Amino acid sequence: MVQLPTVSPKILFLFSDTGGGHRSAAEAIIEALHLNFGDAISTEMVDIIKQYAPRPLNRLPDLYPSMVRLPRVWGFGYRLSDGRHRARLLNASSWPYVSKSIRALVANNPCDLIVSVHPLATAPVIRALNNTSRPPLITVVTDLVSTHAFWYHPQTDLCLVPTENARQRALHYGLKPEIVQVTGLPVANRFCQPASDKQHLRASYGWPANRPLIMLVGGGEGMGPIEKTAHAIAQADLPISLVVITGRNESLKARLESYNWSIPTYIYGFVRSMPDFMQAADILVTKAGPGTISEALNAGLPMVLYSRLPGQESGNIDYITSEGAGIWAPQVTEIVAAIRHWIDHPLNLEQARLHCQRLARPHAAHHIAQILVEKVGIPIS
Repeated sequence: MVQLPTVSPKILFLFSDTGGGHRSAAEAIIEALHLNFGDAISTEMVDIIKQYAPRPLNRLPDLYPSMVRLPRVWGFGYRLSDGRHRARLLNASSWPYVSKSIRALVANNPCDLIVSVHPLATAPVIRALNNTSRPPLITVVTDLVSTHAFWYHPQTDLCLVPTENARQRALHYGLKPEIVQVTGLPVANRFCQPASDKQHLRASYGWPANRPLIMLVGGGEGMGPIEKTAHAIAQADLPISLVVITGRNESLKARLESYNWSIPTYIYGFVRSMPDFMQAADILVTKAGPGTISEALNAGLPMVLYSRLPGQESGNIDYITSEGAGIWAPQVTEIVAAIRHWIDHPLNLEQARLHCQRLARPHAAHHIAQILVEKVGIPIS
């Protein structure tokens, strides 16, 4: 039982909608806090860039989708800024520009604990607090493997990372081992439920029960070579059915719906039932985003990864392929070959599914929630 304090401790979550699933990670932890501890904890989310960064930095969340459409430029900037000394130099040089805004954030949001789920939040907030009576600050890293130096500040009270690879990066960047803990990547509770009956799920959506089901996704915005890939998969003469998620890309959805498919094919826009879709599918074709990868691991769903954002997603490819949970296939012909390989060798596909289950951390959000509650001093029994 949780012993309720007289006044609920408040936890402030700092995020921004600049990729990396920062918002969804914060929401997953908050969901776990409320599921496990009810009203014992008060929470608040602040978009540190959109709400508090000075102009023109406050426009970064709006510009982010356009920025990542130039992957080579993005990757160059990532590599140029990565490194312990470079990160410290950049943080120090930007402080005069952002100090007034960050001090306002701290003044406007009194709390008992700060949780940073964005790499650009930790350093300036710690500097703005800069006193012995400050609330503790915990960093929750939301990139899986090739994590940027901005994530790791030596004065963070605790750094929670999703993988052992990320822990090693933290130690490389100078964090003390005792403040770094592997917890997994927090995802929403609906992605963490026990496996459902695959055939029942397929029947509920009107999908064939007697064919392997391939699910092709391109994120919330339907980015990447979705149209070309869907056509290539359908024309590969494989005994499969295909589900394509176009997200908010309505024009893509309309074009795919107008196509005369040679295999059972089902086109969806933005969906809320992705956990069911993942439980029903046999193979996921996706870009190498950390959130989607973690959700697929929880569902025991082998992956064909067709693209990654240079920098923070590059390590995801090696991680998934080296652990046997997926295949890297950056060309459409390679995607089709990967699917064909697993269809022709079902034992290999089953092995990949088991590797996904081995890597899964479905209790990550709940584990992090317990750590946060202990940090604010609520006794747990």
